[in-house]
Amino acid sequence: MDTTPKAVTRLIEAFAQLPGIGPKSAARLTYFLIRDASDTAGLLADALHNLKTNTVFCATCFNIADASPCVVCAGEERDGTVICVVEEPLDVQAIERTREYKGRYHVLHGAISPIDGIGPDDLRIRELINRVAAGAVREVILATNPSLEGENTAMYIQKKLAGTGVRVTRLARGLPVGGDLEYADEITLARALAGRSEM
Repeated sequence: MDTTPKAVTRLIEAFAQLPGIGPKSAARLTYFLIRDASDTAGLLADALHNLKTNTVFCATCFNIADASPCVVCAGEERDGTVICVVEEPLDVQAIERTREYKGRYHVLHGAISPIDGIGPDDLRIRELINRVAAGAVREVILATNPSLEGENTAMYIQKKLAGTGVRVTRLARGLPVGGDLEYADEITLARALAGRSEM
């Protein structure tokens, strides 16, 4: 006989739906919230409610935003002729932290993965093609992940943009700063050699 209260079971099941959270972690989080003397549960509930009611997807780039268009798409100081294509909103944050990129973005919300049942029509690729077709774009930077899915997605987009006259580039791949050659894998070393530059 299960003696666990239904509310506890329901929260454990809800936490377990999150990526990277298994049943044991979900149970630990739930029991932490039950034992916690502060109002962490209330703060969490309020934050989740605000997340769903106060965020939207930008109608132009599909990044998560407070309003549409987002601050990047609405920003006059951003170069609208360059679009950086990324898989997820977290990738936008990573690139923004460099403070080097001054163009705009396009968030695909995933990568092509036939094994997971994700095809091109499940992503925001059609919208990217429409943005390029509307003109005023001179370069599309493909910043998908260096995984099999990311590479396949980048190649698919490159083929779709062929013949548009738009320059299609790919983020450089190579050795991380502070890394040792002896620990680099063969693919990373090969890409570092192929992408070498003048000193």
